[in-house]
Amino acid sequence: MKKYLFLVVFCLFVLSCDKKSKVESAVTAIPMEVKVVRFDKIFFETPPQNLEKVKKEFPFFFPLGNDNSVWLNKMQDPIWRELYTEVQKKYADFEPVKEELETLFKHIKYYFPQTKTPKVITIISEMDYKNKVIYADSLVIVSLELYLGKDHKFYQFPNYLKQNFEQRQIAPDVVSSFAGRKIAPILDKDLLSQMIYQGKQLYLKDLLLPTYSDAEKMGYTPEQIVWCQENESYMWRYFIEKEMLYSSDQKLVPRFINPAPFSKFYLEIDNDSPGQVGAWLGWQIVRSYAKNNELPIADLLKTNAKEIFIKSKYKPKK
Repeated sequence: MKKYLFLVVFCLFVLSCDKKSKVESAVTAIPMEVKVVRFDKIFFETPPQNLEKVKKEFPFFFPLGNDNSVWLNKMQDPIWRELYTEVQKKYADFEPVKEELETLFKHIKYYFPQTKTPKVITIISEMDYKNKVIYADSLVIVSLELYLGKDHKFYQFPNYLKQNFEQRQIAPDVVSSFAGRKIAPILDKDLLSQMIYQGKQLYLKDLLLPTYSDAEKMGYTPEQIVWCQENESYMWRYFIEKEMLYSSDQKLVPRFINPAPFSKFYLEIDNDSPGQVGAWLGWQIVRSYAKNNELPIADLLKTNAKEIFIKSKYKPKK
């Protein structure tokens, strides 16, 4: 009997690998050329007398109501100049990032054939860590000052944020912004709906970033992923016993969904836990649903949370 079960599992594994191989072969065959515009270089290397020319070419970066003195001061400000210098040191050669993005956009084209291939524009902005990347239909805007490396001297942020200020996080952040355009908005306010929404976004990274680790997709350290895996059953039991899944208490969102230094069980394990464990659990539920229900990713992203949860047959690993 054990031998039979092993054979079944092995066959399923081989079939799964074969399917993934066919997908990746099809993705590789998709022609793709991503245009990158280094607006950060254009802006800071433009002579002041040519500012109007830049404004005309990139009007969306120059909101109405700001006098030219604002932009001229920024061009010449020592702090902005130093930041620009640091960005150029890190991204003098943008080709490796471009290649990663081309691979990502090939995957997007495979799963979402009607999606336009966007132009990538790099900028230096105000260190808005909540909007590191903006995916706007035909444009992807990347704020390079937030990808200088977690230990960069300019960063005065807590570690749980800084750990994602790495070059390798550009593509996952592009997917996060892209996901906001594809995932059906949350209509219900219960915790489960919030978990599944985040889980859909992370499952999309499974498909679009197949060579990335779970830690990179989640924005965790490898140790934080291990912690979640080892405590999956315990966390799930806690949510069930506390009757949290269908609770609309909005205090649960910052406790278990939003980025944070740790999650708030109000127990001794808090200091060891990473933030966003509710999102991680939602990811496991969506993965289980996808495994047990064959449907296109576009349809999965539109499926409501309760249906996904019920049909997922999710059981935490012990």
